[in-house]
Amino acid sequence: MSYTLLAAIAAVLAALVDLAALRTMLLLHKGFWASYAIMTFFQLVTNGLLTGLPIVRYDPDRIIGWRVVYAPVEDLLFGFSLITATLSLWVWAGRRDARARPAAHR
Repeated sequence: MSYTLLAAIAAVLAALVDLAALRTMLLLHKGFWASYAIMTFFQLVTNGLLTGLPIVRYDPDRIIGWRVVYAPVEDLLFGFSLITATLSLWVWAGRRDARARPAAHR
């Protein structure tokens, strides 16, 4: 399986976790996208350094070949997946904890 296909599957699964499984609906909020833009900037800086130096190399047969600041576009999909899944779980766990606490402790 190619890195491209894995990255695409991960992005779709992360969106499904947010919208359908946990129903946190982060992808529908402007605040999520603003935060994501900030994190993406730093991901591109880090990825650009790692792949531009080249500390990390990718098999050209496993990626599309499109690059953003030296990094394969697939890395952006994985970054999206990790950020979305982590934040969705964080929000879901926080909501669950808030519902479980007695009203006097809130």
